[in-house]
Amino acid sequence: MVAGLFLSILPKGVRATNSVERRLLAEYGAVFVAQRVQPPPKIVFKDENDLAVFQSELSVSAESFAGFDMELQSTAMADLQRAATEAKEAGLAVSPRGADSARRSYEETVALWESRVTPALKHWVGKKRLTQSEADRIESLSLYEQVPEVLRLEDKGLFFAKDLSKSIIYSVAPPGASQHHSMLAFDVKEYENPRVRQVLAKHKWFQTVVSDLPHFTYLGVDESELPNLGLKKVIESGRSFWIPDI
Repeated sequence: MVAGLFLSILPKGVRATNSVERRLLAEYGAVFVAQRVQPPPKIVFKDENDLAVFQSELSVSAESFAGFDMELQSTAMADLQRAATEAKEAGLAVSPRGADSARRSYEETVALWESRVTPALKHWVGKKRLTQSEADRIESLSLYEQVPEVLRLEDKGLFFAKDLSKSIIYSVAPPGASQHHSMLAFDVKEYENPRVRQVLAKHKWFQTVVSDLPHFTYLGVDESELPNLGLKKVIESGRSFWIPDI
């Protein structure tokens, strides 16, 4: 594979200018080279308004899956429906894990983020690894400012994932960085079934976040074409993930 291919074909304006953005690009970046759809124009949306402008410009389809109303970019939804139909004909199912399996607003990711950050700050203050004043300062920041502060603490071993043993980005995406914002991600209830994963891949849906097993990303091309987008395959526990080759 040509070195630097992934970075060279990112959409105009998508550039990692600091260590936080580089880390997020490595973790969630496959979505930026998705084809036949509109990838996000930036690595992190700063707030609800910033995201709303982008979402308002997309071609979106709404469909009901297993009793849940889901919204995705129209091309992604069409291929997901084809995958669901093929799965059903084979006696399988492709269904969402819950109500937030497809489109997510900025505020929905805020709730997930805060559910990790607030108890973690309390924990590290209790362990005397962090002062109360420092915890209060971090909580008072805007979320856009808070993300690098949390990652800075994690570099010192103060982790913010739910079990406090690993990085928060292996637990939830920071607000503004989720692939679900772009309506190109779908959390699949049947993710453990290899036959379901094969059907999804046939219809251009792939696993792209190694730390999030139910998460599938619409990339818009056949698997054979993914290396040409600067993505590389990694195998974890018998599953294939396509991640940025950076």
